[in-house]
Amino acid sequence: MSSSRLGLRLAACLLNISEARRKNIVENIAKAALLEKNGQKHPEVSVLNIFSDRDYNRSVITIAASVDDLGNSVLAACLEAFQSINMELQEGVHPCLGAVDLIPIYPLSGVSVEECGAVARSLAESLLLRAPSCSLFLFGEADLPEKRTLVQRRKQLGWFTRRDFSALEPDLGAAPARRCGLTVAGPSGSAMWDAASAWLDERC
Repeated sequence: MSSSRLGLRLAACLLNISEARRKNIVENIAKAALLEKNGQKHPEVSVLNIFSDRDYNRSVITIAASVDDLGNSVLAACLEAFQSINMELQEGVHPCLGAVDLIPIYPLSGVSVEECGAVARSLAESLLLRAPSCSLFLFGEADLPEKRTLVQRRKQLGWFTRRDFSALEPDLGAAPARRCGLTVAGPSGSAMWDAASAWLDERC
C-alpha cells in the first residue's frame, strides 16, 4: 500500500553544514534533530543518511519526518550547528557560505512543494528568533512574492566564490557575520531516494 493512501504526510531536509572533519560535531548535530524538548527520541523523526566530504569539509544530513514535525527537528539541528561551527576557522575546498549552508526541504509523500516552502519560511523565522546572528536568504516558494530559484540566488550571492558577504542584504536577519556566515533556505522539487523509500516501507 502506498504511503499516500495511508495518509502519511512526509517531508525531508538535506541539511548542508560546513563541517566534516570533526565527526563528533556532525553526529551531535544529527542527534539534535532526533530529540524532543524533553530529551527523548522523537518517534516520528529519522536521520536517513549522513554524507561527509573531508576535502570539502562539508556534510549533508538527511532528516525525514512528518511535515508537521520536520521544522522543529531541523531547527534543533541548525542551532547545534551554529553553536559548534565557527566559519572564521573553517577550512575546506568547497566555498561554504555559512555554518548552516543550505536548508532544502523536499516533499516525500502527501505534501506539496508549496507546503515545503511554508515550512522553510517558518523555519527561517524561528532561526532568527533563536539565533539572532543568523543571516537568511530564501528561494522558491519560501521567497515570496519573487519566488527566485536556488540557481538565481546562487548567482546573486556569488555562491561558489570566497568573498566578503557582509555587504549583502539578507531576506531575514542582519548582514552576514563572519562566524555564522549566511544560510539559504527553501523548498526543492519532489525527490524519493532508496533510503527514503525504505524508511517509508517500514511504516506501511
